[in-house]
Amino acid sequence: MGKTVAEKIFDAHHVDCPSGDIHVISLDAVFCHEITTPIAITDLMARGKDRVFDPSKIKAVIDHVTPAKDSKTAMQGKILRDWAVRHGIKDFFDIGRNGVCHAIFPEKGFVRPGFTIIMGDSHTCTHGAFGAFAAGVGTTDLEVGILKGVCAFKKPESIKVNIFNSLHGAANNPHNPSNLHNETNLHDAAKLHDVNNINNSGSLLPKGVYAKDVILALIGQIGVNGATNKVIEFCGPVVDTMSMDERMTLCNMAVEAGATSGICSPDMITVDYLWQFIKDEYQSKEAALESFSKFRPDSDAVYSKTIDMDISNLEPQVTYGYKPDQVKPVSEMEGTRIDQVYIGSCTNGRLEDLEIAASILKGKKIADSVRGIVSPATPDIYSKALDKGIIKIFMDAGFCVTNPTCGACLGMSNGVLADGEVCAATTNRNFNGRMGKGGMVHLMSPATAAASAIKGYIANSEIYSL
Repeated sequence: MGKTVAEKIFDAHHVDCPSGDIHVISLDAVFCHEITTPIAITDLMARGKDRVFDPSKIKAVIDHVTPAKDSKTAMQGKILRDWAVRHGIKDFFDIGRNGVCHAIFPEKGFVRPGFTIIMGDSHTCTHGAFGAFAAGVGTTDLEVGILKGVCAFKKPESIKVNIFNSLHGAANNPHNPSNLHNETNLHDAAKLHDVNNINNSGSLLPKGVYAKDVILALIGQIGVNGATNKVIEFCGPVVDTMSMDERMTLCNMAVEAGATSGICSPDMITVDYLWQFIKDEYQSKEAALESFSKFRPDSDAVYSKTIDMDISNLEPQVTYGYKPDQVKPVSEMEGTRIDQVYIGSCTNGRLEDLEIAASILKGKKIADSVRGIVSPATPDIYSKALDKGIIKIFMDAGFCVTNPTCGACLGMSNGVLADGEVCAATTNRNFNGRMGKGGMVHLMSPATAAASAIKGYIANSEIYSL
């Protein structure tokens, strides 16, 4: 019987099976930030276990409140900073060099196909876009990971989500063995994708529709508990033509459907993204692809469920209410009042996201009734956006451009809402009070957020309505 991606990764990292279906696996990386890790550090110190299993496999960043806004957040940063110095953790990204954790760690090449990664952050599942098993964990598991380099999980079942566009012909059918997801055609998707062309001709997404719309639609379909304790394995021709930025958007929100992790199979697009970091380890990109292919699913892998998702008629999506599965087409929410537009976060703060929003904002002004905030997810993204003139487009349109931070997303800094205010956001959670007590958050793509900023209310992007 064949194996899923997650099963192959678990088998490759198996350490022990102490009881029942509990599996202890070795970890390739433990990621840390200043909100959840200081609690683990303090507890380990109190227990006389102030040690790390391997400083080269621990990556740390200050990203949730940066720079510190008060004495409490300053102390959280200090605990993490002192710990990194004490244990010789070289990959520590302090203020000025820091970025949103789930953007900066892949950007630095710390995520590879087949890796196992934990972090005290629920959106750690983002890193599954590289064909890794990455999961958010609680304090106890984080402490064990830091101390011993292992973590215990139930071996997760996987849900297979085939994403395709039926308007692109038989070759796009997810059940056709000759489609792009077939292992013999792993190079083809990379040839089709051009990250410099928004909704380019190689993309199988409908015009004006983006990865954020796809994952919102899926969560709306299966619900916030639809993948509880499962891995969502994203596949199919649409995923095969997506960039790594788009795949990270998909995997980032897998947890909003209850999933432990989201995973995409590694292919040549993955290799291209990682090549600058791995070029000394492989003779060629083809050799790297062959090595990574061992973490692709077998054709006879068994899934707990298979979902075929035809996005041929998908419209841009937006949330309403206070749950990520409360989703409607933007057209049904058109005209809904907003006070703030936020573009950023570990979901949609990458360069492609900023390019998409800027393509709509160029030459336009945001509504006087709206305040716009954009936070590039890392210094490198910020720098590239500067070089491309994207930051100027945002500023000319009336946006406030902030440093890389998670602050607004969870209502801690740089964009907190007042009671009764409404935000159109490219973030990942619309829980009650998420961005501030009494505030309402509508999740959407960068394109929809940009269009809404111009109109002063929720609106479809102009690229969609033309």
